[in-house]
Amino acid sequence: MRIALVTGAGRGIGREIARQLAGHGMTVFAGVRDEGHAPEGTRPLPLDVTDEAAARDAARVVGEEFGRLDVLVNNAALCGDHGVAPADVTAGHMRGTYEVGVFGVVTVTHAMIPLLRASGEARIVNMTSRLGSLALTAARDGINRDWTMLAYNSAKSALNAITVMYANELRGSGILVNAVDPGHCATDLTGHTGTRTAAEGAAVAVRMAVLGQDGPTGTFGAQEGPLPW
Repeated sequence: MRIALVTGAGRGIGREIARQLAGHGMTVFAGVRDEGHAPEGTRPLPLDVTDEAAARDAARVVGEEFGRLDVLVNNAALCGDHGVAPADVTAGHMRGTYEVGVFGVVTVTHAMIPLLRASGEARIVNMTSRLGSLALTAARDGINRDWTMLAYNSAKSALNAITVMYANELRGSGILVNAVDPGHCATDLTGHTGTRTAAEGAAVAVRMAVLGQDGPTGTFGAQEGPLPW
């Protein structure tokens, strides 16, 4: 049986990812602030991604029981500047968003790397967005023209870079690292404005989480295919 951890699993896309991975027969640790929010069929794991001690404790819990981690989905995110024009974004907006969506990813991944290495064929899936694509933003293409959130979008650009760096570092270790865009989903994060459901958004992450050993690493894609960095 494969062992998975999903951060931000208490609601929205993260909750659906955890539920769907459990449906694949995995033992899923749902990283949550409130254990009562973990989806049915998963194991709640108290985890504040901004807290290094909490990340170490989570790694200890998983390690003591299983000695490895096969799937890590870095889903937790914060959008602290929705509706704020880029010129009006403050350093405070940036710090809050980066603490969860950038530093939080590094905090959790760093804590879990020994367990991922112990798997021999682990998968890391980073939940990003096409809003972090510099190419699409420069071209003012599609939603990148209208959703101009300096903190959130640049945090996803940073997460894309982090994905590539981890993928390159871990090549040959059996750990595949990829970034996925779930699309514009109707969740609390988007104010329920999206055209896709959380379940639909989760599907692409689950697909990358169950890749075979011949699967790709260091990619950025969505349901419809690859996206430009």
